[in-house]
Amino acid sequence: MPSRSYRIFALATAVLLTSVAVAVQTGEDGRNPPGKDWPLFGGDWSSARYSTLARITTGNVKSLGGAWTMKFDANASTRATPIVKDGVMFISAGSRLYAVDAKTGKPLWTWRPTEAAPDRLESANIGDLLNAGFGIPNPPGVGLGQGLVFVGLMDGTIAALRQKTGEVAWTHNIGYEVPRIGQAISGAPSYANGVVYTGLANGDWAFRGKAAALDATTGAVLWELYTIPGPGEPGHNSWPSSSDGRYGDIWKQGGAGIWQPPAPDPELGLVYYVTGNAVPMFGGEARRGDNLYTGSVLALDMKTGKVRWHYQVVHHDLWDADIAIPPILYDATVNGRTRKGLAAMRADGYLFLLDRETGKPLLPIEERPVTQDRFNNTSPTQPYPVGADGLGPPCSYWKDKVKAPFVLDCGGFTPPFVDKHNVVAPSAAIAGVNRVTPMSYSPQTGYFYAQGTASVGRARRISRDPWFRGNAAMLADLLPPSVNALAAIDSRTNKVAWTKELPPGQIGTSGPLTTAGGLMFRGDPDGTFQAYAARTGDKLWEFQTGVGAARGAAMTYEVDGEQYLALAMGTALFAFKLGGTLPQQPPIRPPARPAPRGEEAHQIETATLVPSAERGVGSRYAMDEHTFNPLRARVKADRWLTFVNNGAEIHTIAALDGSFMVGPLKTAESAAVKLSKRGTYRYSCKEHPWAVGELTVE
Repeated sequence: MPSRSYRIFALATAVLLTSVAVAVQTGEDGRNPPGKDWPLFGGDWSSARYSTLARITTGNVKSLGGAWTMKFDANASTRATPIVKDGVMFISAGSRLYAVDAKTGKPLWTWRPTEAAPDRLESANIGDLLNAGFGIPNPPGVGLGQGLVFVGLMDGTIAALRQKTGEVAWTHNIGYEVPRIGQAISGAPSYANGVVYTGLANGDWAFRGKAAALDATTGAVLWELYTIPGPGEPGHNSWPSSSDGRYGDIWKQGGAGIWQPPAPDPELGLVYYVTGNAVPMFGGEARRGDNLYTGSVLALDMKTGKVRWHYQVVHHDLWDADIAIPPILYDATVNGRTRKGLAAMRADGYLFLLDRETGKPLLPIEERPVTQDRFNNTSPTQPYPVGADGLGPPCSYWKDKVKAPFVLDCGGFTPPFVDKHNVVAPSAAIAGVNRVTPMSYSPQTGYFYAQGTASVGRARRISRDPWFRGNAAMLADLLPPSVNALAAIDSRTNKVAWTKELPPGQIGTSGPLTTAGGLMFRGDPDGTFQAYAARTGDKLWEFQTGVGAARGAAMTYEVDGEQYLALAMGTALFAFKLGGTLPQQPPIRPPARPAPRGEEAHQIETATLVPSAERGVGSRYAMDEHTFNPLRARVKADRWLTFVNNGAEIHTIAALDGSFMVGPLKTAESAAVKLSKRGTYRYSCKEHPWAVGELTVE
């Protein structure tokens, strides 16, 4: 039993509300796609984000209009999916949970932890908790059932609230006995048959993630499973042995946080989790082996928590390779036979389609040789779905866009080299195409719907410290711009059925929703809510909300015979219906950004000191030998400007237009130039031409 002081601590951190997840009432069947209500984060246990409602169709969607809107308190923003049951909507934003009339948008009650239990929070200093590094909440979903709402908090606490009042029924912390900064409930917990299934994220701090099951009535822990196996457990030999010098016990810090909602399947007695990246994130030299169960799908026994099967989509992760969106359970047809399928999208946009009874591939998957680096202990192969299309463009798309001195590597899973600084790879190997924004699956079309951002990035490390995370900045236009894609992928072939290129910029976190009306909906960061024909990808309708930075994925529900759609757009909640009269707002016009001028300087150094992203392993620093400091500088005309070699290698600095050159400079040497012609100059190091700086003469 936690001490009274720790219970105070857990309740105080409830101010940092992160997720509220659904509990299905006894007798409700989460196997069925939602209709009138939307009772789960992903709609039902499958997380398919598909509704059987069909009053809004491809034929009448043009008459869809705004029904109502509600502003969140304290200008809070959220990426939560609203939940609706019997005409009442629940959504969390910031440190508040809202109960709202789903027909009118009128608030029914608002809950804040400090208001719910002030007597137990008197001695807690919320400011200190914020400063301790727990972060600002960004909840993925809210839900209700069994008369309770289950809430995940940033300190690893689950709280059960009474649905009608918001009164706290129970709390339990699934984190470490000595609380670890970074432990959090990130994904919405799931409920089935009287049990709440949840998981502990690790914020990429140096500890193991955890899956857990709690009694929904009391909060008592029924079982727990660390996602990095310990000695004697299956999978432990995929980490260095205890005799491997200073890295022998690295498994204790190994990562594999649970970031996404689990998906239960009571018929099979299994609950499915997807896991995050390995820790130390880029330090492959410290953790020889495949590093189970990072980057994996885990099928756990619902009663005991034992691993029934696993499938690892990234061996020996070096790329922050979370499975960053919830898995989808679906009925697959393979060779004329219906199979229970599971779809998990790897961060590079490839779908892995597995038999959820056995973990075996439904469509072929092969191990392919990939780019190697002995220092990083790279895996010789990585899994790829055979003949599948990725969400983003193939590596060949970038070949004529990457310019010298950078070199494009298309070998697959390009490691972060410590001795190569000009190698680039798609999405810095794999980590950035599809993250956070959830998928949808429509049984009408048999398509999965997903969106993501593809880019190329440098595959490099600047330090041999395995715990160091970071690089100095580089001039952004040295590499080609990113590409945003929205696509439908056929579940029968794993091929793209249609794809749409989205405007440049941030893609947002509002994932697709599909309905029996033949539609696919999504929110865009430009403030629009959009409808597409699910089968063809044709855009049929959009509504400008006037609120940018789309956060939450849409859902749909029915009240008094009318179908509504709702989503959180930035700091406001919007609902829509046929014939809605809420007027559209002017489009968002972000303020023009002035061209970067750089900082006034009389001296430019050839190397930059970089602090690491601190994640529970202390402050760490490294010198980026190939980034000028400052990267952008300003100097008055006819004033001396000194270049200093503060690094360990020889550097010769030359303007790209030939207007000046200094060096070669050995370590600690310097040389000065005086420029009379006003303008902006790009310059680079002749020995290391990927090191480029910018100088403005005024």
